[in-house]
Amino acid sequence: MAIRERLQQRAFTSPQQEAMLSVMVCSDVLLRLMEELTEPHGITSAQYNVLRILRGVHPEGHPRREIIRRMIQVAPDVTRLIDRLEKQDLVQRGRSSDDKRLSLTFITDKGLALLSDMQPTLDLMNKRLWANISEDEALALAKLCDKLVGSV
Repeated sequence: MAIRERLQQRAFTSPQQEAMLSVMVCSDVLLRLMEELTEPHGITSAQYNVLRILRGVHPEGHPRREIIRRMIQVAPDVTRLIDRLEKQDLVQRGRSSDDKRLSLTFITDKGLALLSDMQPTLDLMNKRLWANISEDEALALAKLCDKLVGSV
């Protein structure tokens, strides 16, 4: 089994331990892959995640707390992460029309264009990743992950 070879471990204390370590190794591999895909575009995977979140509500924006709530992997300092995206003109900050005290972050046209440029590479990666996994298997995996996360 690949996980046993990767960890150089002959046996696990339980099937649950094997599953947990498998999920952790898989997560690490996928996160590193995302970093490799985003790095040539001058952003991190966390910044990519923020851009996707903001694209989802475009042309509206989100306050920082809502971005944090929706992130796949919560970054330690989202304010600085957004600052770096703003310096690259990928996002801009503004005020809510309803509550002028509320700062919102919006994706810019340049941010939308970057996501569009990255899409073919991401599509190819997804095609490779899921080539040997059926839709039913993918749904089962998603349900198991939901169940696992729901117990925390």
